[in-house]
Amino acid sequence: MTHTVEKIGGTSIANTDVILDNVLVADRTPENMYDRIIVVSAYAGMTNMLLEHKKSGKPGVYSLFASAENKWEWSEALTELSKAMREKNAEVFGDHPDCKVADNFVLERVEGVRNCLIDLHRLCSYGQFRLDEHLMTVREMLAALGEAHSAHNTALLLRQRDINSVFVDLTGWRDEEKMTLDERIETSFRGVDFSKELPIVTGYASCLEGMVKLYDRGYTEVTFSRIGALTQASEAIIHKEFHLSSADPKLVGDDKVRKIGKTNYDVADQLSNMGMEAVHPKAAKGLRQAGIPLRVKNTFDPTDAGTIILEDFMPDDPRAEIVTGIPSLYAFELYEQDMVGVKGYDAEALKALTRHNVWIVTKCSNANTITHYVSAPRKSLKRAAADIEAVFENAEVSMRKVAIVSVIGANLNLDGLTARATTALFENNVRLLGLHQLTRNTDLQAIVAEEDYDEAVKVLHKALVEDHDEGKTESEISAAA
Repeated sequence: MTHTVEKIGGTSIANTDVILDNVLVADRTPENMYDRIIVVSAYAGMTNMLLEHKKSGKPGVYSLFASAENKWEWSEALTELSKAMREKNAEVFGDHPDCKVADNFVLERVEGVRNCLIDLHRLCSYGQFRLDEHLMTVREMLAALGEAHSAHNTALLLRQRDINSVFVDLTGWRDEEKMTLDERIETSFRGVDFSKELPIVTGYASCLEGMVKLYDRGYTEVTFSRIGALTQASEAIIHKEFHLSSADPKLVGDDKVRKIGKTNYDVADQLSNMGMEAVHPKAAKGLRQAGIPLRVKNTFDPTDAGTIILEDFMPDDPRAEIVTGIPSLYAFELYEQDMVGVKGYDAEALKALTRHNVWIVTKCSNANTITHYVSAPRKSLKRAAADIEAVFENAEVSMRKVAIVSVIGANLNLDGLTARATTALFENNVRLLGLHQLTRNTDLQAIVAEEDYDEAVKVLHKALVEDHDEGKTESEISAAA
């Protein structure tokens, strides 16, 4: 197959003019307009209103419905969502007749959801029906609204430009048949001619597995990945509002970061483990297994080829590619004097952390101590600690806030890498609390105090990326990438 599958993120799709001019249409001729599948996220901010704010935790429609502290507050939030969606329609379409078409689409979906939730609320007022048994289905249904809105609008916009776009709705709206994810995709694409039609696809897909249940807010990239694998795409492309760079330019500076250019899926996995939104780990796994290269492109720099991620790439020149990390997490430490030579401590700790849905970033251990570096609410960690101490009565479990800074590269087999990293941190008064390095040579993790995170990123980027490239020309740096 010669077609590509391309995913457009929420921030990018919200910038309608740019996404049309730089990605969807650009300077393409009618002959090369097609042979693409476009998977879109919800417009920036919409999923926050539907579920809850990703960063602040401010409740959206779902959280308000689930808490039921105010019986009808969720309905008011749904009305606000409908208003926000129609305001976006007005921004996108202006006074074009398609604005009315888009508004009618929003009203049909939103009011359909409202009626469903009212009926469910009424049903659960009877003792035989429990609301908590249906909440995941509600969350799935609400998440679907955002992607349906943006995909429908995008298809309308392209038709205005005489492009034969097709709205491919994977959300299962009013569909009585339950399907697996693969069945949903295969059924929806049946009859679509990629050479003559441009499918605009919802990033949410209704399926038996439950996309939000399994992947939370990363479901769009999993849908994108699975579409690529099932349709045997030649390449998968993610359009983001930035290049995949050697560090956060807001932290290090635009003039100091480097575009990665080329790397492998090992690096993509390490980035996912650090919570960096390059690509969801399940999405990367699907593309990797299907043998499909993944390209990350900057929406605002359309002529640049971006960064290509391959299965078998290994740079000849060892180098640190990215310095990133997690600015705030916990060191969850289990200490037990009698642990030496006794099995079971590690297994029980893992069971407790898994039971309380704690995300484990990395771990280390010695004779009598096991430390997991985790990201989770403190109350979840306290419950996990209580479970462990109930099993091992002499164990002491403690936790403290720390940060992880990770140096990542496809080939980190650099002479003196660890010495250069630790020396740079010492000389810049950044106290090192821990250091992890595996023999696979794809990452080096430094544990530092939470307040030292920003400085540690800058210091390590300077020592391992900027200084490594010092004296090289731009062409030499690009060639190395």
